Amino acid sequence: MEATPPQFLDLPTEVIVQKTLTSLGKIQLDWTPQPGAYLDLEGATYAVLERRHRYQLQSGKYQLQTIALYVQKRDRPTEQSLIEGRWVIGDASCRFNARSELLRCGVEPAGPCDGCRHYEAR
Repeated sequence: MEATPPQFLDLPTEVIVQKTLTSLGKIQLDWTPQPGAYLDLEGATYAVLERRHRYQLQSGKYQLQTIALYVQKRDRPTEQSLIEGRWVIGDASCRFNARSELLRCGVEPAGPCDGCRHYEAR
């Protein structure tokens, strides 16, 4: 787990739905979500697709002003594998697994991996 600079935790984080570009509001987080992480907000679960930093020029220097998270409403995956210190969706031992936090595989992206007829060992 990477260390988060203290200034990130003090900043407001705007949560934006990627498809409609609708803001869900600004929140304070005690962690810095990376793309592929899941965020629970107002009774719904969202997958973080992208994180952007917004800067403002103050006294001749650019200062980090806010963080924007672009999210998509999604259920948490029930199948995950740990690969090189990060969690990926699905069974990473399958040849077709995308080894991604956002996409399960190229053959059956919606899954599930359990009992998939396309399974081939990597």
